[in-house]
Amino acid sequence: MFELLAVNAAILIVLVLVQWAISVSINDVSFIDAFWGAGMGLLALASWLHVRGGPGDLATLIFAMTALWGFRLGGYLFLRWRREGEDKRYKLILKKAREKGQFARAALTNVWLMQAVLLFMVSSPAQVGILASGAPAPIPPLAWAGFALWCIGVFFEWVGDWQLARFKADPANHGKVLDTGLWRYTRHPNYFGDFAAWWGIWIACAAAGWHYAAATVIGPLFLSFTLTKWSGVTLLEKGLDKSKGDKYADYKRRTSAFLPMPPRS
Repeated sequence: MFELLAVNAAILIVLVLVQWAISVSINDVSFIDAFWGAGMGLLALASWLHVRGGPGDLATLIFAMTALWGFRLGGYLFLRWRREGEDKRYKLILKKAREKGQFARAALTNVWLMQAVLLFMVSSPAQVGILASGAPAPIPPLAWAGFALWCIGVFFEWVGDWQLARFKADPANHGKVLDTGLWRYTRHPNYFGDFAAWWGIWIACAAAGWHYAAATVIGPLFLSFTLTKWSGVTLLEKGLDKSKGDKYADYKRRTSAFLPMPPRS
């Protein structure tokens, strides 16, 4: 299995270098967000194609879960980048490098290579679960439990993104706070969706063997930390606190930050 994971790592590095070259040519790395999801889908596809003896039903289930999540997210974020242009976060990260004429080097080391390591780590349950599931056998009940959690996550992410896109598309909503639909129960249904989807994939990986799950639990644990404490909820809400002021403060008092909960009165 280790040699097949090494092949996946090599594929990822090649894809990252090609996209880094494109980002230097257009002076913008923001489309890396689209690759975050699509790259995980591609690694799952590579794993599925590399299964010795051909993939079993469990491998195909894990591949389908990862690919549907990843390619949908990748397409959504790519279209958002095309519509909105360079992301403010990456402008800030690369501001000093641009001023010093070191954009290419900083884009590679501070953005693309770092993201590649994190992408490989977070998607490790899918890669390992697929590669370990070559034998033809019925899908275990534990995997179906993971699939059920994944379905909940996909529902929150896909519907949450759709509701947010519709809200932003209406000029009458400028300056307002979205507090209806899924956004009534959690301030970040799309982040919660990511969280549930990847814990579901990890549970499906556990169905291939608990030692595989133990070896890859760092993936969903790190993703959970990222979504709740690092670049997800925490970073996004700093900007929303400034841009929306009292409206967002009132929304925060009423609405759960992450886990879906009934709104407080």
